[in-house]
Amino acid sequence: MKNINKILACFVALGLVTASCSDIEQFNENDRNITQEQLEVDFQHVGSLYQPIFESIYQYSPAWSYQLQQNLNADVYSGYLTNPRPFVSGANNTTYSLVSGWNNFIWSVPYDNVMDNAKQISDLTETEFPTLNAVALILKVEAMHRVSDVFGPIVYTSFGDLANAGVYDSQQEAYNAFFVDLDTAVADLMADIDNVRFTAFDLSYAGNNTNWVKLANSLRLRLAIRISKVDPVKAKMEGEKALSQSLGLMESNADGFFVNSTLDHPLATIDNSWGDIRMNASMESILVGYDDSRSGSYFDAPTSVAGDVKGVRGGLPLLPGYSDELAQKADYIGFSSINDQIHTSRVQLMTTAEVYFLKAEAALRAWAGAGDARTNYETGIMTSFEQHGASGAAAYMADNVSTPADYVDPVNPSNNITALSNITIAWNDAGTNEENLERIITQKWIAMFPEGQEAWSEFRRTGYPKIFPVVSNQSGGVVDTDIQIRRIPFVDSELSTNPNGVANAVTLLGGADNAGTRIWWDTGGPNF
Repeated sequence: MKNINKILACFVALGLVTASCSDIEQFNENDRNITQEQLEVDFQHVGSLYQPIFESIYQYSPAWSYQLQQNLNADVYSGYLTNPRPFVSGANNTTYSLVSGWNNFIWSVPYDNVMDNAKQISDLTETEFPTLNAVALILKVEAMHRVSDVFGPIVYTSFGDLANAGVYDSQQEAYNAFFVDLDTAVADLMADIDNVRFTAFDLSYAGNNTNWVKLANSLRLRLAIRISKVDPVKAKMEGEKALSQSLGLMESNADGFFVNSTLDHPLATIDNSWGDIRMNASMESILVGYDDSRSGSYFDAPTSVAGDVKGVRGGLPLLPGYSDELAQKADYIGFSSINDQIHTSRVQLMTTAEVYFLKAEAALRAWAGAGDARTNYETGIMTSFEQHGASGAAAYMADNVSTPADYVDPVNPSNNITALSNITIAWNDAGTNEENLERIITQKWIAMFPEGQEAWSEFRRTGYPKIFPVVSNQSGGVVDTDIQIRRIPFVDSELSTNPNGVANAVTLLGGADNAGTRIWWDTGGPNF
C-alpha cells in the first residue's frame, strides 16, 4: 500500500490521476499471472492443497523429517527396524531417553501440512463441491488417528475455531469425530460417485471414488477394531457399519492405499544413503523362525555376517569397548538393510492384507458381516504373499510346527535373547480366541511392514507379536522394560505456545504426561 500511495502522489503532482485505485491495480497487473478465476476453472485453487497432505501423512522430504516424525520412534518401537548407530551416545528415543526436539516433528508435520490444508479445502469445497472435501476428510482421519495413537488427546474438533483455539479432545472424543468425518465423506462420495473433479490431484487412486469409499470403510474397520477392548459397543456398531456398506472394503491388492509421489521414499535415504536404519532382531526372529519367503522381499542379506537376514537388537546403548558411535555403527551397518522394492517412491499406508486380518479379528468378536475368521486369516496371508511376489503361501499356512527363533548377535553375544512366543502359523480351530488372535496379529504385523506406526499401535493394543525389549532402558524408571513404551509425551512446541491446552490434555489423558502412561484404547490385559 505504501508503494501504491507513492505512485498516486506522483500522478497527482503531474495532473495525471483520472483513475480509481482499482484501475491502478489493473494497470500494475502482470498479464502472465494466473488469476484466481482461471485457477477455479479446473479446481487448481483446491488441487494444489492435496499434495502436501498426501506427502505428510508421513513426510517424504526432507528424509530427516520422516526420520524424526516416525522412524526413530514407531518404526523402532514396532519391532520392525532399529538404528545401528547409538545416536546421542546411546541416550535417545530408542533407549527411552526421549529427545524432545526430535518428537516435535510427530506433531508439527501433520498439523502444518495436513490439518491446515484440509481446513482450507473444507472452506473452499464443503458446500459446493462436497466430493472434493470428502477425500480431504478421509486423508485427515488417516493422518490424525496416527497422531492420536502417539499422544492420546489431540487438537481436532476445535482446529481452526478461533473461539476455541488449542482446545484438546480426549482420545475417545477424537475417535468419535473420526467416525463422523468418515460418515460425511462416504455419504458425499456416494451421492456423486462418478464425478472426476479429483482425478488430476489424486496421488493414490487416479480419481476413482469407489476406491476412496472402500478406503474409508477399511479405515473405519481399523479404528473400530482399535477401540474394541475399551468401548466394545461403539466398536461393534462402527465395525458392522464398515462391513455392511454397499461398496465394501478393500478386496484385492489393487485396492491398497499407497501414495504415489515423484519424490524418493525417505527410507531409501535413511537406509541406503545414510545407513541409519537396519532390520530389527524381532523381525529376524519371526521371519527366520517361520522360514517366511517374504523375508527376501523385505530385507537384503547381510554383508558382514553369515545368514539370509540379520537384525540388530533394539535400544542398544553405546556398548563397552567402542570409542564412539561411529565405531559401533561400523560393526552393525553390515546387517540387513531394507530391500529396494520396499522403499520405492510409493509409500504404503494400508494394505488389503491388513483388511483381511481386521475381518478375521472382527469374526472372532462375532461382528455381523465379518465372515469366517480362518478364511479371512488365510486370505490375508495369501494376499500379502501375492503383494510381495513371494511363493509357498499354501505350505506356509499349513505349518503347525515352526515358531519364532531365538536371536543371536554375532558381534556382541550379550545381546542374545530367547524367543518370547511359541505361536505357530497354522490356524487352530480348537484354539482359544486369545491364541488365534496372536496368530492374526503376528501375521498382520508381518504383512503391514514397513508401516511402523500401525504396527506399534497394534502391539500396544494387543501385546502381539511378542517383540524383544530394549537392551538399555534409560527412562529412569518411567517406562517398564517388559511392558515397553506406551506413548510420546506432549511436545515442547505445544507446552510453550498452548500451556493451558496441554494442562487440560493431561487431565484428559488420565495419567502423567510421560512415556509410560497408557492411552485410552491401550487397556492392557487379555483381549478376550
